[in-house]
Amino acid sequence: MEGGGGTLSEIHQSAKKLLLRSRDGLERLERLEYSATAGTGAETELSFAVKKDITQIQSLCVEIERLWRSVTAKPQRDLWKRKVEQIAEEAESLRASLDKYNLRHQKRMREANERAELLGRANGDSAHVLRIFDEEAQALHSVRASARELENANAIGEAILSSIHGQRERLKSAHRKALDILNTVGISNSVLRLIERRNRVDQWIKYAGMLLTVIFLFAFVYWRH
Repeated sequence: MEGGGGTLSEIHQSAKKLLLRSRDGLERLERLEYSATAGTGAETELSFAVKKDITQIQSLCVEIERLWRSVTAKPQRDLWKRKVEQIAEEAESLRASLDKYNLRHQKRMREANERAELLGRANGDSAHVLRIFDEEAQALHSVRASARELENANAIGEAILSSIHGQRERLKSAHRKALDILNTVGISNSVLRLIERRNRVDQWIKYAGMLLTVIFLFAFVYWRH
């Protein structure tokens, strides 16, 4: 099935690529938000590019929906319906995250301008205002970095605990196997003793049979004479 922009599959692939690019751009924006370069023109430009990609994704969803409705096979229609709904939901989630970021960005810039204006009126030292803004941005960056280090330390601790738990389970398994071997050895010794007793009994029966046979032969010869 084809539309003005290509087939269903082609449009779907284009939408997925835009989703990946938008998600990556949003993650970069969130990293820039807590970096020393926050508030630069690069941040604004990236935000505009992400918004443009999300808008394009939503336009592609409209095109995909128009095309899947013309598919004759119901299973294929249902499949494409689920696909376009998934992409639309992801695009809407990205737009909501971008809106939240823009609100934070606007609030941060407004507060920075207010601080700069107040401090500028107090001493007219714009360089001092910029330095304070940079120090605050760096402090936020340090807090973000410390949080990541704590998360990494927590992950390492969980991995160590998981490893210790695995070693404990392996030791338990080895202990059970050792007990099984000891039980098997005990059963084998009992069987060997039983076989030895049976062999001795068989030997006695053999010797008794031979003795009876000899006695019987002597008696028979004596009786014939």
